[in-house]
Amino acid sequence: MTTTRIKGAAARSHVSTHIRDALRGGHLVPGQRLVVQDLADELGVTRSSVREALVDLASDELVEIVRNRGARVRMISIEEAIQITECRSALERVCARRAAAHASEAQRAELAEVGVQLRAAVAENSPETYSTLNRRLHDLIIDFSGQAVAKRQLERLHTQMVRFQFRLALRPGRPQQSLPQLLAIIDAVVAGDADAAEAATEAQLAGVIDELRATGAAYSVESVR
Repeated sequence: MTTTRIKGAAARSHVSTHIRDALRGGHLVPGQRLVVQDLADELGVTRSSVREALVDLASDELVEIVRNRGARVRMISIEEAIQITECRSALERVCARRAAAHASEAQRAELAEVGVQLRAAVAENSPETYSTLNRRLHDLIIDFSGQAVAKRQLERLHTQMVRFQFRLALRPGRPQQSLPQLLAIIDAVVAGDADAAEAATEAQLAGVIDELRATGAAYSVESVR
């Protein structure tokens, strides 16, 4: 019996979305091979559709195509992670300002509820939940800003950073340290204070950069030992 496979642009988009979602969810790890035949069988598409999708993902620097060895999830260094976070900061500050100015009352209430859930996650010592809520908060502010260009760029940057974000969230004491920073962003946006929202976003992501630098220093010390 022959199985009909999806072809064309729909198949290409299906493969790309599947891999992006897997990266965002942490189900694919840096360096992991992406086997064309396996993906084609799993997703019910043609091999050519998988290859085309991998080229698209490579152009977004999410996948690396190695000649004669196929494709794999691209690895990024701590230094690159820092630079990505610096770019995120510039874009997210714009979004925070716009969200503070333009969010509806319902949207502000939704952000306030995320704050309640963040506090609960810290109180219950649930770093995985905290990490998920942290990402949700940033996503909501980006959505509520209505800044479509920034949103497209940030989706790509966030996907590259999933591994580092999850590791930072699991670091002992990190949620307790970053919680006040996230709550400051929420309070500013809910209050409609664009200046405070921008400043709080900058401070929170500066804290992420500090943590990444500390991680890099720790790795350097380990390599010397």
